Amino acid sequence: MKVRDVMTRKVVSVPADAPVMAVARLLAERGISAVPVTDSWGMLLGIVSEADLIRRLSTSDAPEPGFLRALFYDRDQAAARYATVHGATAGDIMTRDLVTVTEEVTVEHAAHLLETHNVRRLPVVQDGVLVGILSRADLLRALLAPAADTSDGAIRAALTAEIHRLPWADAPYVFFEVAEGVVTLYGFCHSAAVRRGLVAIAAGVPGVQTVEDRITDMTPARRFA
Repeated sequence: MKVRDVMTRKVVSVPADAPVMAVARLLAERGISAVPVTDSWGMLLGIVSEADLIRRLSTSDAPEPGFLRALFYDRDQAAARYATVHGATAGDIMTRDLVTVTEEVTVEHAAHLLETHNVRRLPVVQDGVLVGILSRADLLRALLAPAADTSDGAIRAALTAEIHRLPWADAPYVFFEVAEGVVTLYGFCHSAAVRRGLVAIAAGVPGVQTVEDRITDMTPARRFA
């Protein structure tokens, strides 16, 4: 499944010169956590999020007193940060360094980017132009979307591909059968963690009704006998 299949296409955006308070009001009224900032051509410039606005409040708090804090206090850095956070427009306070994707990226890779960069959403762009937003909620819908083919053949192919994709899942003495949506694992495995992982792989394949674990533990004595 690709990003284009699950992304949100109707995205509210604001220009860079939009007043900060107007942006805050927009987030509150629409019940959204962020809004993209674009130019007149629709080119993505940045994003203003709740976090950007919350920083505006946090920097208004009085700094903690103390000799050591004063000793290492960087006045220029503090002033620059205050000026940025308390800017008058969306362009002043927006986050510019963004992780983006295109419509052709797989949802699996998009999910990896969300986790790796610890962000809640990914702008979807085409030649720099904003065409949508992919959020965690969109990916959840992708996870719950029914598979197009849940036949035993499709299950077998998907399970085989996932096992081959994951290096730890290479268990040469474990085999499986698929019949009427039931996956049966059998053979020998020396690792309890790998065994649990193989069961999890099988259970996560779309169309699988039940997983029967008939794997036999391979003890060290048996392996070296």
